[in-house]
Amino acid sequence: MPSAAVLLGLALVTTGCQSTDLTRLGMPLPASRQGQVTLSMWQGSWIAAFCVGFVVWGGILWAIIFHRKRGDELPRQVRYNLPIEILYTVLPFIMIGVMFYFTARDESYITRNPAHPDVVVDVIAEQWTWQFRYPQYALSNPKAPYRMVTEVGQMWVPGEPASRLPLLEIPVNQTVRFNLTSPDVVHSFWVAAFEFKRQAVPGFPNRFTITPIRTGTFIGRCAELCGVYHSRMLFTLKIVTPAQFRQWIRQQQSQQNASGGAQ
Repeated sequence: MPSAAVLLGLALVTTGCQSTDLTRLGMPLPASRQGQVTLSMWQGSWIAAFCVGFVVWGGILWAIIFHRKRGDELPRQVRYNLPIEILYTVLPFIMIGVMFYFTARDESYITRNPAHPDVVVDVIAEQWTWQFRYPQYALSNPKAPYRMVTEVGQMWVPGEPASRLPLLEIPVNQTVRFNLTSPDVVHSFWVAAFEFKRQAVPGFPNRFTITPIRTGTFIGRCAELCGVYHSRMLFTLKIVTPAQFRQWIRQQQSQQNASGGAQ
């Protein structure tokens, strides 16, 4: 029991280091509705775990206090207690069924792809950078002005400002579908505040849909080890108002037309 208390205290302390809100239990503040669902499932799993732990620890303490050895006489033996056997057989099935229901419900919502999203973004993940295209607006977001790296190609170099990262901009409170592809190896599209990631697998187009709920600037990264410069495969995500997004799209289209069309 002392060790369990120490571990619990350590978990609470380290959780506080990752998040200012202990109710999130180490999870970041969600930036999407799907992230809110993920956070809710995470919190529910902890509540269920604490309930089970309370029953188990309570049973252990009860046995230690009321059934500790008081002499050499063998205590009364109880076998084949049908109500107790039914309880510890049926109760786990009920618990598993409840957890399965909520997991399946939330997973179905998180992986749902509406037929007509407000914005579609084609994401091309490649060693070791990102390309973002907006087919609805005939816009191929040009790569940021990377510094050339010998025998590697164009990619971000540590020490350079985040403004040189590939930029992904999406509107808040609108459904955004990401179509993921990769021409070389397996990559993984991950923004921590989405509390969700999905792989980009060569030859197998993948997709997912989110609805951002708050504006802000975030760092996205590849979450699948994809080669020697995997750690440099970063991008900047900006969630802006719909008006700001439309203005940005017009600016990008003007720059694209001035440079000679889509890339």
